[in-house]
Amino acid sequence: MAKKHVEISVEEKLRALYDLQIIDSRLDELRSTRGELPIEVEDLEIEIEGLEKRAEKYQAEIKEQNDEINTKNEIINHARTLIDKYKAQQDNVRNNKEFESLEKEIEFQDLEIQLSEKRINEFGAKIGHKNETLDELNAKIEELKNHLKFKKEELETLVAETQKEEEFLTAKSEEFQKNIDSRLLASYQRIRNSSVNGLAVVGLERGAPKGSFFTLPPQKQMEIAQRKKIIIDEHSGKILVDDDLVNEENEKMQEIIKF
Repeated sequence: MAKKHVEISVEEKLRALYDLQIIDSRLDELRSTRGELPIEVEDLEIEIEGLEKRAEKYQAEIKEQNDEINTKNEIINHARTLIDKYKAQQDNVRNNKEFESLEKEIEFQDLEIQLSEKRINEFGAKIGHKNETLDELNAKIEELKNHLKFKKEELETLVAETQKEEEFLTAKSEEFQKNIDSRLLASYQRIRNSSVNGLAVVGLERGAPKGSFFTLPPQKQMEIAQRKKIIIDEHSGKILVDDDLVNEENEKMQEIIKF
């Protein structure tokens, strides 16, 4: 048998929305005690990750240049072996032409050695510079990691102080959301997300929506007090409720979310 849909009144919807607003506002208040700490922690993590990638790049380049030095050393060793071989062959030549041919080979290998040694010196200078930069990077990473550790501990302390209440309120928020139909809840969340202070449902203060300077006409105030339809303020875009409902729900919710 299909479950019978129970239609709730506009007043009940308004009360449910305002109750949810009370819970969510208290959650906002708890989270705001952490200030900029979560953002600072995230920024530090991103900065460290970026520096570590740069350090890895330098390490890869240093390895590549060390490999080049090893290759050049192999060329030098091979050239020296050939020079020794050609010099030994010069002792057994039959004519000047063979001697001069071997001499040219020796000169060529000498040039190979000189060029390789020049390249080794260049790579060595680059490696030295990169090692200096890498040392500076690693020192900066270490400094930032220590700072991050301190900030994380600070954040964890603040979270621990409010964690139990936050978990309780989060569960209550989810519980109260179930009493609001999905379309109305989506509107509430959209208004809340676009609001600087997270308020989507507000009462009236001296005839004006809380936080607004625009006084509502008496007729509009009467409509809000009748609770027959959901009224959204045309200036702030917030859902409006009357003072009596605000006072009644504040008193009720004080007992529910008392911590």
